[in-house]
Order: sequence, then C-alpha cells, then structure tokens
Amino acid sequence: MNYKKIGSILGKIMILEGILMLAPLAVSLIYRESLRHILAFVIPVVVLVLLGALLQLLKAQRSSLYQKEGFALTALVWIVMTLFGAIPFVINGDIPNYVDACFEMMSGFTTTGSSIIADITAVSRSTLFWRSFSHWIGGMGILVFVLIFIPESNDGSSMHLLRAESPGPQVGKIVSKMKMTTRILYLIYLGMTVLEVIILMLDKPIAGYEDDKLFFSLLATFGCAGTGGFGFIPGSMELFHPFSQYVMAIFLILFGCNFSLYYLLLIGKIRDVLRSEEFRSYFLIIVLAVVFVFLSLVGRFEAFPQVYTMEEAFRYSLFQVASLMTTAGYTTTDYHVWPMLATMSLIIVMFTGAMAGSTAGGIKVSRIVMAMKGAYVNIRKLINPRYVPVTKFEGKTLEQKTINDVFAFITLYFFILIAVMFLLAFDPVNGQAVTIISDAGAYEVKHGFFSNFSAALACISNVGPAFEAVGPYASFASYSWFSKILLTFTMMLGRLEILPVLILFNRRTWKRV
Repeated sequence: MNYKKIGSILGKIMILEGILMLAPLAVSLIYRESLRHILAFVIPVVVLVLLGALLQLLKAQRSSLYQKEGFALTALVWIVMTLFGAIPFVINGDIPNYVDACFEMMSGFTTTGSSIIADITAVSRSTLFWRSFSHWIGGMGILVFVLIFIPESNDGSSMHLLRAESPGPQVGKIVSKMKMTTRILYLIYLGMTVLEVIILMLDKPIAGYEDDKLFFSLLATFGCAGTGGFGFIPGSMELFHPFSQYVMAIFLILFGCNFSLYYLLLIGKIRDVLRSEEFRSYFLIIVLAVVFVFLSLVGRFEAFPQVYTMEEAFRYSLFQVASLMTTAGYTTTDYHVWPMLATMSLIIVMFTGAMAGSTAGGIKVSRIVMAMKGAYVNIRKLINPRYVPVTKFEGKTLEQKTINDVFAFITLYFFILIAVMFLLAFDPVNGQAVTIISDAGAYEVKHGFFSNFSAALACISNVGPAFEAVGPYASFASYSWFSKILLTFTMMLGRLEILPVLILFNRRTWKRV
C-alpha cells in the first residue's frame, strides 16, 4: 500500500476543504453572525490547512496508485471530508451532537439531502450555506475537482480515481488528456450553475424573505446542480413561486444527464446525443412517470387530502418526478399522502436514478438498460442454445464482463438495501408515532416497515426524504445514534457505488506492496 502517496493526496484534500470553508465563513461575516459562528469555520480552516501542509511533507517512493489504492483512497477522502466538515455544526451549536453533524455532512457531500434538523428556521445562515454548498462540492466529485490541479500521471492513477468516484458502469475520458476532461466537465458544471442562478433571480422574491433572493437562489441552485435536496426554509421548495419550481424541475432533469452529452452538444454532435440509448430511456422514464403521477392526482382513483388544479397537478408531478428521479429530494408538496399509483411511480424512479456520468445517485438508467438486455439474451440462449448473443449498448458491443458487473452491482445494491432495513428494525423508534404537519394538514404516522424501507432506499440511492415517518415534512432525527451511523455509511456506499467502500474496509487492501 502506497501510504505516503495516499497521505499526500489526503493532505491536498484537507487544504481544499479548508479553502472551501472560507465561503460559509464569508457568509457568516456578511450576515454579522456571532463570534461563535465565525470561529466555527475559522478553527477547522486553520486545522485543515496545517494538517494538509504537514502531510505534504510525505515523499512517496512510488508516485503511482494501483486500482485498489485509488478505490480505497476515494472512500477515505469522503470520510475525512465528512469528519472535518461536520465540526462547524458542533462548534456553532446548530447541530451539537457530532454523530448528527456527521450524518448531516455526509448527506450533504453525497448529495443525499436526508436531514436530522427538525426546525430549519433555528439554523444560522452560514450553516445553511455550508450544507447546500456541500451538495455542489460533492455533485461532480471531490477527487474529480482535485484532478484538475494535480499533475496527470501516465500510469493510469488518475483514471483509477475517476473511475472510483464517477457514477455509472462505464467511465472514460471525453478528450485524450484526463486533466482536460475534468476541466471541461467542471466548466460545464459551473456554467450551468451560474445560468440557473441568473434565471432564478428573474422571479419574484419569496414573501417574507425579500432580502434573501440571491442567497436562496444560490442555495436552491447548489441543490439542483448536485442533485441534493437540503431544504433551507420550511416546506423545502413549497414557498417558491411556480416559475422557480418549473425552472428547478428543468435544471434537475438537465443535471441528471450525462455531462459528456453536453460536451458533444458544444462541439456540434447533436445527432450523437439524440442517438444515445441512455438519453432516450432517461427521458422516456421521466415522461411515463409524470403521466402516471399526473393521472393519479387528477383522476382521483383514490381519496387523498389535496385538491389540485390541472396546472398544479402537472407542476407537482413534473417537479417530484424530476426531483426523485435525479435523487435530489426537493419537495413542493406532501407527496406522502398521494395515491398508491403516484407513490409506486416515485419509488420506481428512486430506484432507477438518472444517467451515468451525472451528479445523481440510484442504480442509473444505463445499468437498467444493460440489465434488461442481458436478461433478454440469457432467455434467448435458454430457448435456443445455438444462439450467439451480440449485446449492444450506445452502438458498441457489450462485453460479457460488463454485463456481469452490472448484475453484480444490482445484486449488491439490493443486498445492502435489505441488510440496512433489517438492522433498522432493531431501532427502539419502531412503533413510535410521529406528528406530520404539511400542506395536507396535520396527521400521525408510525415508524414501521415502510419508514425503514424508504429510509434505506433514500440513503443508498442518495435521494433524501422518503415516506411515512421520514417523509418530506419529517426528518431522520428520531433514529438512534446506531441507525444514524448505519445510514451515514449507507449514503457513502450509494454515492461511491459500493465497491470503493468495500475495498477500503477489506483488510487485504492495507497490506504493504
């Protein structure tokens, strides 16, 4: 194991996190928060920069990283970022319990959006900014950002890091140089972020928050760009005007696309984009889900509290499908009380996720398509043993190894989901009632199977809010410290797509080579 090289890169990450914390520190100064809130960011900034500088003194004899080292380093980076990123919440008192603070921070960096904060109005502006900003940081990946600045190696080390952190079954460069690839991706990411902020600023300010128009536009955009879902005012996005809700829904769908497609658009290869199987499948799933949810709301096949106009039904359907399909988790209404058809449609898109190479979580559309093709080929072979399969995806022949990897990932995904649900069943909170106050009125729900199932699903798919006692107008605060730690690691498993975390905690990984 190349400990010194890993330590050196971790040092760079620490310095980077310290620099990034200057943004919420600036927010704290602008809003003239107390000295305690200012020191909450000053102290970790100093500690991170000093520790990072000390780790730069390590001189590795081997500058390269093997694949297992790249995967383990990636998981380790996300843990370190979370452990230090949670410190400001404890110091300023907004989240005094460190386990809760780590849950919140991991939820931020993994763009999950699950929260333990019950009263968002009691949280400082600097904390609100740091939570939402962490979505933007984690959206494209922490190490992807670092790869822009560190020298590119010729031994494949950079590709190991990119492959470990980037979502999807297949990861590659869009241009010949890895550093140029990461720069292009981040420029597209930054450009789309700026564009959304500008468009949101065109809308009227929220009533009662007239002075926070720019601040709220930034926080909403950070969540859309990273497809995270931290709310920063009561009701998540409910108080935003319809114009802003439509804008956010559209940008959520756009950020759920593979960013390589935007590069193809920039160089004029529009036909290649339109020919993409994953792209077409992604939009087909969105359209079908919106139609099913919309029909369930206007058809009223089942009694539920809300009564919507046709426009409201369409807007809420589009927004919630876009939000949960891209695993953002923003909400505009209490979808927990919607009819069963709408609930099932939303659960399906939570499983599916968006496109590979996007900022979203979930299984990914590409894996779903590959798995269906692989299953079809296996059935054909059983019917006709002489059948010679040729499975294609995006115009290229799929190797059997890739298909096997997809099936292995989906198997692990469901195994972990079931294991987390089983462990959550030991939590003393099960059976307890929780009062929900939403736009559908006040009602009581109990922690039970569906709460635990949706909590596990929301964390491993990096969605955020779930159903029942952990629904859009509730929080994860009632879970025990054990369940919160379990769900914290579940979020990381989902964001890094399982293997890097498993490799990190495998004792064979740390044997000296």
